[in-house]
Amino acid sequence: MSTYRDFTAPIGSRRATVLRTVGTRERRSHLSAPRVPTVGIDIGGTKVMAGVVDADGNILEKLRTETPDKSKSPKVVEDTIVELVLDLSDRHDVHAVGIGAAGWVDADRNRVLFAPHLSWRNEPLRDRLAGRLAVPVLVDNDANSAAWAEWRFGAGRGEDNLVMITLGTGIGGAILEDGQVKRGKYGVAGEFGHMQVVPGGHRCPCGNRGCWEQYSSGNALVREARELAAADSPVAYGIIEHVKGNIGDISGPMITELAREGDAMCIELLQDIGQWLGVGIANLAAALDPSCFVIGGGVSAADDLLIGPARDAFKRHLTGRGYRPEARVVRAQLGPEAGMVGAADLARLVARRFRRAKRRRVERYERYERFAGARRSTSESL
Repeated sequence: MSTYRDFTAPIGSRRATVLRTVGTRERRSHLSAPRVPTVGIDIGGTKVMAGVVDADGNILEKLRTETPDKSKSPKVVEDTIVELVLDLSDRHDVHAVGIGAAGWVDADRNRVLFAPHLSWRNEPLRDRLAGRLAVPVLVDNDANSAAWAEWRFGAGRGEDNLVMITLGTGIGGAILEDGQVKRGKYGVAGEFGHMQVVPGGHRCPCGNRGCWEQYSSGNALVREARELAAADSPVAYGIIEHVKGNIGDISGPMITELAREGDAMCIELLQDIGQWLGVGIANLAAALDPSCFVIGGGVSAADDLLIGPARDAFKRHLTGRGYRPEARVVRAQLGPEAGMVGAADLARLVARRFRRAKRRRVERYERYERFAGARRSTSESL
C-alpha cells in the first residue's frame, strides 16, 4: 500500500528504492516483461556461449567459442563477449544482454567478486560492458541463470522450492523459492561447490582443499581418468587405446561416450561422481528442504549413468530417511543452454528501459521532422 512518504520522498530516493527491489519482484515482472529478443551469455571455465532467445525460451541463434586463457587480462574475456553480441546484433534486433558468469556476483549484480576458473577479481563487468554495448546489461551467476531457466521453461516448472546443481568444470548452485532467486545478503548464495567435504583433500582453484567440486564435477571425472591412465592401470587400457596413448586428450564427453559403449572404468568413474553428488544433495536437503533438485551442466549429459547413482546415494545419506518426504532428483531439461537461456530471460526484465529510450528517440526524430517540414512549407509559401 502506498503511503504519504512514498509520494513526498525525493525522486532520487524513490528511484533507488525501486532499483533495490527489482530482484524481489522477478516472478511478477517476468509476466509483464516485453516479449522481445534478448541475448544470453554463459561464461564458463572452458567456453563462452551466446544466443538470441525469444520470450518463450526458444533459441533463435547460438554462437560458441573457447574461453580465453585465464592467465590473460579480464578485458580479453570482455572483448570476446562484445564480439559475440555485435555479431548476433547484425542479424537480430537485440533489446538487452544478460550475462551468466561463472563466479560470485555482488548483490547489485554489477561486479564479479571472484571467479575460481577465470581471472576476474572484483571486476565491474556490467558497467564495463554497458559502456561498450548500446543496450542494457544484466549480470548474474551462471547457476542462478540456469535455475531461472529451468523454473521458467524446463524441469522446474511448477516447483515453488527448487535447488539447481550445475556440474561442469566445477560445481555451481542456485536456490529458487516462490519464483525468486535467493542471492543472499551479499549476492553469493548457492556456491555449493566450495563446501569442504574432505578436510585436507584435493586442492581447489578457489584456494581451499577438499571442496565438493573436487569430487563431483567434470574436472574430478577427468582427473581420475587421467591418473588411472598415467599409472598404466589395466582397467584404463580401453581409454588409453582410445586416445592412442595421449593421456592429455582424455575429456569428460569422451568418458561419457565410452561409458555408454560399456567401458567398465568409465562407468565406474561416473558412478563415483554420482555417489559424491548424492552425498552433497543429501546435505543440502537437510539445510534447505527443497521439493526438487535439478541437475544440469555438461556432466549431466551422462544421464542415468550419473543421476541413478546420485539418487541412490541421496536416499542412503538423507537425514531422517524413511520418515520424511524426499525431494525429486531430476536432470535439467534445457541441457548446457540453460544458463544462456536464463540470462537472456532475466535480461528481458531490464529490456523495457531500452524500449522506452528507443521510443523517445523515435518521438524526438518525428517531432524534428514535423518541425522541419513546417519550416520548409513556410519557406516555400514565402
